[in-house]
Amino acid sequence: MSEVKALPVPEGLEGERVDAAIARLLGFSRTRAAELAAEGAVSVDGKVVAKSERVSAGSWLEVTMPERTGPREAKPRVEAIPGMRIVHDDSEIVVVDKPAGVAAHPSVGWDGPDVVGGLAAAGYRISTSGAPERQGIVQRLDVGTSGLMVVAKSERAYTLLKQAFRDRTVDKTYHTLVQGLPDPIEGTISAPIGRHPGHDYKFAVMNSGRASVTHYELLEAFRSASLLEVHLETGRTHQIRVHFSAMHHPCVGDPLYGSDPKLAKTLRLDRQWLHAVELGFEHPGSGEHVTFTSPYPEDLARALDLIRG
Repeated sequence: MSEVKALPVPEGLEGERVDAAIARLLGFSRTRAAELAAEGAVSVDGKVVAKSERVSAGSWLEVTMPERTGPREAKPRVEAIPGMRIVHDDSEIVVVDKPAGVAAHPSVGWDGPDVVGGLAAAGYRISTSGAPERQGIVQRLDVGTSGLMVVAKSERAYTLLKQAFRDRTVDKTYHTLVQGLPDPIEGTISAPIGRHPGHDYKFAVMNSGRASVTHYELLEAFRSASLLEVHLETGRTHQIRVHFSAMHHPCVGDPLYGSDPKLAKTLRLDRQWLHAVELGFEHPGSGEHVTFTSPYPEDLARALDLIRG
C-alpha cells in the first residue's frame, strides 16, 4: 500500500513553493519533491497542487509516497560536491567541511548529494565498517547544517572513533544564531529529546526521550538575535535546534522549529544559521589530540554582516 504523509504547514513556511516546503519538512531533496508533485502525489487541503504553487501556514500538506515493491536500497550518489572542502586527510581519517544541502550519507527518501558519494567521486576509499549506506560515517550533520565532519578510512579508525563519540570524549563546537536573547546568557540545557509524537519528521523535548545535554555561551548580541557558541555533550538528532526552540529561541532560518520567516528573509537565509566550527578528538592512529576549525560559509557570514549593519 502507498504511504500518505500528512502534516500541517508551519508559519515559517508561509508563502514557500510546494516543492521547497516538502524538502524542508520531510528531508527530501528539492528534485525528489518536485518529482512527487509532477506525479500528482501532493495535495494541499485536499487539492492536488503543482510544485510551483505556494503554501499557506495552517494548511494540510499531504504527500502520497509510491508503493514499494521490495526493499529499497540507499546508495551513495557518486558525484563531485562543489564547496565540500577536505580539511585533513591521512591513512586513518578524512575531515571534511560539509556545505549545507548535503547529507552525511545516503538514505531512503533523499536523492541529493551526500558526503559518502562525494568522497567516492573524489577518489577516497573509506572504511567498510557500519551499515552499507553509511560506511565510514562516525558522526552526522543535518542536511541544512554546515561544517566539520570526520570520516573513518580504516576499520581501526571507525571502531575507535565510534567509541569516542559514545564515550563523549569528542569536542564538538558549533556557532548558531538564535532569535532573541537567551536568559541566562550562558548555561546548560539538559532536557530529553525524542521523536515528536505527532510528526515523525521532527523531534521535541519530552520525558520519554533520550538524555540530551547542550552547553552554550553568548558571543554577540543583536537587536533581534544572538550569536552563541554551543558545545554538545550528547549528539541527538536536531539537538541544538530542538533545545533552543524549547527555550523559545529557535535558530534563525529554521521554520520547522518555529523561527520567524521575516527575519530569515531579511538576512537572506534559506536554511538554519548553524555551523560546526570546531572538532577535536584523539587521533585513532597517533593517539594525539587533534583539533580542526572551519570558517563561516558565505551565506552565514553575509547574514551576520546584515544583522550587524
